[in-house]
Amino acid sequence: MNKVKVKVMRKQGCEDVPLPKYMSDTASGMDLFAAVEKEVMLERSEIKLIPTGIHIELPIGYEAQVRPRSGLALKYGLTIVNTPGTIDSDYRGEIGIIMCNLGKERFIVERGMRIAQLVIQPVIRADLVEVERLEESNRGGGGFGHTGH
Repeated sequence: MNKVKVKVMRKQGCEDVPLPKYMSDTASGMDLFAAVEKEVMLERSEIKLIPTGIHIELPIGYEAQVRPRSGLALKYGLTIVNTPGTIDSDYRGEIGIIMCNLGKERFIVERGMRIAQLVIQPVIRADLVEVERLEESNRGGGGFGHTGH
């Protein structure tokens, strides 16, 4: 596996919150932990920003993507509103998770709870070339389920 160094800094007062962590040897995402000061109640259909207590410095040419945890999604209907959330290499603020409760019951976010995943990816930037026409393809403009179920 390829590796890249990412600097991480804890927010003052968050020394007890674990740093992002890979939960298996071949995991592509690191778990992110909640740095809430006290329990946060997420009612049904409610959206709240949950702090992680960390700041990162990515190398230029990389981004971090914030993604939901599948276990929380399946068991409780929790997701992230802007998934995947993008953290650019020049962002130095605290990472926050915009959580949404789509489940049937209210959910309590506790300090130190695993709430999301962080995936580090290389970035490819496009040079856009404006043209008068695009080449034809078999698919054409078909989308949104045009090929069937």
